[in-house]
Amino acid sequence: MNNQKLQTLAEQIAITDFNDVFKHKIYFNHRLRSTGGRYLLQTHHIEINPKQYEYFGFDAVVDIIKHELCHYFLHLNGKGYQHRDQDFKRLSQKVGAPRFCKPIQPYEERVQYHYKCQNCKQDYFRIRKVNLNTMRCGKCKGQLKRI
Repeated sequence: MNNQKLQTLAEQIAITDFNDVFKHKIYFNHRLRSTGGRYLLQTHHIEINPKQYEYFGFDAVVDIIKHELCHYFLHLNGKGYQHRDQDFKRLSQKVGAPRFCKPIQPYEERVQYHYKCQNCKQDYFRIRKVNLNTMRCGKCKGQLKRI
C-alpha cells in the first residue's frame, strides 16, 4: 500500500463512518516505532506506522485510521480529542475504533533490563533503565539491584 492509496482509504472512511470530509494529508512514517499512528495537532496531518500494515495487514490500518480520525474530527470541532475525554470515548465506540493497536513486538522481547529486589527477591523486567536510588520494590519497599 502506498501513500496515495492510504489517502484515498482515509477519505472513504471519513465519509462513511464520520459523515465528514478529511481535508488534510495522511501518510506512512517509517520513523514511528512505538505507536500505530499519530495525529499532528499543528498541521492536522496523520502519520501511520507502515510496520502495522506489514505485520497485521489491511484491517489493522483501517482501525488505526479510524482511531486517528477520531482525534482529527474532535480537535477540529473544538471537543475533547484526548484519550481520557468522554467525547473521544463516545466517538471511538460509535465508529468501532480500537483504543490501542497491537504491538509489533511483545513486551518480553523488548525487555532490556532485569532488576531483583534484595529483600523479597521479586523480579522486575523493564524496557527502560530505572534510577535505583529512587525506585523501590512494589511489594516490600526493598532496594532493587540490576541483574
